Amino acid sequence: MSSLDELIKKAKTLHSEGRSTSQIADEMSLSAETITWLLTQQKGEKAAPKDIVIDWSAISSCSDTLHDAAAMLYKRYIHALEAELKDDEDICDKLPEVIVGVAHSGIPIAAIIASEDPESRFTMFHPKKHATGDNPTGSLNSSFADVAGKRCLIVDDVITSGNTIKEAVEIIRSHGGTPVAVCVLFDKLGEKEVNAGGVKVPIYSLVRVSRID
Repeated sequence: MSSLDELIKKAKTLHSEGRSTSQIADEMSLSAETITWLLTQQKGEKAAPKDIVIDWSAISSCSDTLHDAAAMLYKRYIHALEAELKDDEDICDKLPEVIVGVAHSGIPIAAIIASEDPESRFTMFHPKKHATGDNPTGSLNSSFADVAGKRCLIVDDVITSGNTIKEAVEIIRSHGGTPVAVCVLFDKLGEKEVNAGGVKVPIYSLVRVSRID
C-alpha cells in the first residue's frame, strides 16, 4: 500500500467514525482542503493540494518523549525572549502567565509547558471548527485559568493556515488577555507572526517545514 493509499484509508476511517473534515485535518496535521481531496478524489481527477504530511506519533504516543518535545519548545521560546531583552528589562516581566493549549493536540503540550513553571497557569481553547450548533464559535474553557489581565502563550502542535491561531488570539483578547507569542512544534505556515485584526503575535517553532516546487 502506498503512503497516499494509507492517507486516504485513514481519512475515510476517521470520517466513518463521525469526525468532521476539520477534526480529521487536525488529527492528521493536514489542511482541510487536503482532507476533502483525500475523502473525495478519484483516479484521474485533479492533483492533490500542495501539502506536507507530518507524522509525529512516535513522539506524541510516549509520555516521556512528548514531555521532552514540550520542554524543548518552551526552551526555544525562552531563548528567543532572552535574545530580545533590552539591558533594563527583566525576563520575569515577559514570561507568560497563562499557557493556552489549542484543542486537541496542543492541550497536552501546553499542560506540560505550564507544569515547568510553578508561576504559570493553564487553560485550553476550543476553536469554532470543533463547535456544534447553528452559530459555532471558539471558546476558552471556563473550568481552567482565567486569561483576563494575563500574558498568554498559545500552544499547538502544527500551524498550517494560521486561521485557528488567529481565532485564538481574538478570543483571548476578547476575554481581556494579552497573547504574547505562539509556540508550535511544526510550522507549515512559514511566517514570523500571525496578524489577527491588526494584532501581530510572533510565532516560534522547533521545526519549520517548507515545500520546494
